[in-house]
Amino acid sequence: MKNAHKIDPTLSHYACMVDLFGRAGLLQEAYKFVENMPMEPDVIAWGSLLSSCKVYKNVDLAKVAAERLLLIEPNNSGAYSALANVYSSCGKWDDAAKIRKLMKARGVKKEQGLSWVQIQNKTHVFGVEDGLHPQKDEIYKMMDKIWKEIKKMGFAPDTESVLHDLGVEVKDQILRYHSEKLAIAFGIISTPENTTLRIMKNLRVCNDCHNAIKFISKLVDREIIVRDATRFHHFKDGSCSCKDYW
Repeated sequence: MKNAHKIDPTLSHYACMVDLFGRAGLLQEAYKFVENMPMEPDVIAWGSLLSSCKVYKNVDLAKVAAERLLLIEPNNSGAYSALANVYSSCGKWDDAAKIRKLMKARGVKKEQGLSWVQIQNKTHVFGVEDGLHPQKDEIYKMMDKIWKEIKKMGFAPDTESVLHDLGVEVKDQILRYHSEKLAIAFGIISTPENTTLRIMKNLRVCNDCHNAIKFISKLVDREIIVRDATRFHHFKDGSCSCKDYW
């Protein structure tokens, strides 16, 4: 890069390389790359590695990446949540609980997940299991119907996305009423058929919602665009533009 284009690599360039290694599943190579960077790795570099560890369920490396990230940004709630998620997905419930207790002890608050959709120039905001919207009953009825239909199509709830050690039925209900799903259900009952739905979310969309929205886009034959904290996801005909890596 420097020889061919006379461009000195920046932190952003190095972070992109970490992300590429991670996408390929080369986590050790990604870690070595971060360790050998000619400048001090930043939150983005360690965050990219942590995200990759989450995808591939590498507990040991996730712990290292989270610890290094928190040395730079001690109040980064996303790092705590990502590490707890890795522990949970590997069945390490006690370790996940310890992370949540550590957050509480250090006064780190997890940001509430919110999703919003604009209908006729009015913005409607939803939280998890939100019961405040005036059309709550219609929204929940639509979401229940969608949930049954996409299960018939082959969708299986990703209970690993729930970070607490709860029963399967309880996890199913929690997942069903995530904020982005409620926003989509509201969008479906509030707009004509074939209308593209555009949803905004302040946090990273979870694995279960991402998979569910793929099925929903096929079920209702609509394009659904979700902008989360990471990127734009363009869902159409049962697939997403991110190719299931985000």
